[in-house]
Amino acid sequence: MIELAFVACLSAAPAACEKRSLYYADDLSPTACVLRAQPELAKWIFDHPRYHVASWSCRFRPASEQDA
Repeated sequence: MIELAFVACLSAAPAACEKRSLYYADDLSPTACVLRAQPELAKWIFDHPRYHVASWSCRFRPASEQDA
């Protein structure tokens, strides 16, 4: 499973940041995740207008987290 991990910060308080994740359930490569990331993050920002994305990355979700 691939995770799109990102840091979202409040626009009114840039020091108030949270780690967030979106997960792709389909068998996706890290390259495909990078290609899909910006549209996915744009949708997230549209739904959460008080935030901006400070950073993001694609990575494999560790097996230990998949079982939780």
